Amino acid sequence: MVENTQIFKLFGIPFNVGNCLSSLLAAIIIFALVFWLSRDIKLKPTGKQNLLEWMMDFTNGIIKSTIPDAEGKKYGLLAFTLFLFVFVSNQIGLMLQFTMNDITYVKSPTASPMTTLTLAFMVLLLAHFAGVAKFGFKGYVKNSYFSPMPALLPINILEQFTNFLTLALRLYGNIYSGEVLLTTIGSFAKSKGVLTFIPAIPLEMIWQGFSVFIGSIQAYVFVTLTMVYISQKVEKE
Repeated sequence: MVENTQIFKLFGIPFNVGNCLSSLLAAIIIFALVFWLSRDIKLKPTGKQNLLEWMMDFTNGIIKSTIPDAEGKKYGLLAFTLFLFVFVSNQIGLMLQFTMNDITYVKSPTASPMTTLTLAFMVLLLAHFAGVAKFGFKGYVKNSYFSPMPALLPINILEQFTNFLTLALRLYGNIYSGEVLLTTIGSFAKSKGVLTFIPAIPLEMIWQGFSVFIGSIQAYVFVTLTMVYISQKVEKE
C-alpha cells in the first residue's frame, strides 16, 4: 500500500502532516479521557474513578515486574502516559481514516515508522539518561557495557541498536499490516458490488476485533520492553 503524504518544513525540518495531525488527535483523546475520568475524585472510588485507578494499577504492575518498588515509582506516570498514547494511536486508524486528494491526513500514527522510531528513540534515550543520573557516567558505562564481563563489550554495544530497531519496528509492523489488510478488505467489498460487499462485512468485523486485540497487546509489549530497557540501565547486573 503506497501512501501519499504531505510534507511541510519548519526551520528546515520536514514534518509529515498526517503523522502530526494523527498524533495530535491521539493526545487530545487521551487528555479528554483522563480529564473526564479524574473529575470528582473520592476517597472511596466508584464508577469512572475505578476505571482510571484500574488503568494506573495495570501500568504500575508492568513496572513492578521489571523494576524494584523504590526505583520503579519514578516511572509510574511515564508508563501510564506511554501505554495510553500507544494504545489510542494503535486504534485510531481502525475507527477513523481521513483522506483527501489521495493524501491521508488521519490514520493510526503508529502505522508510520517515523512515529514508532521516534517513540523508541525517546524512551531509550531516557533509559540511558536514567543510568547516568543514578551511577554517574563511569558507573553507567561499566554497568551497561562491561557487565557481566568486559569481553561482552561489542555485543552490549550492538544490543543498544537492536533494542532500538526491534522496539520501533515490531510496533510499526503489526499496526501497518493491520491497516493494509483493512484497506484490502475495503477494496474487495467495492470490487463486485453486492457479491463482494456482503461477504466483506463479516471479514471486516472479524479483522477489526482482531486488530483491537493486537493493538492492545502491542501497547502492553511496548511499555513492558521500555521498562525492561530502563531497568537494565538503573539496576546492576
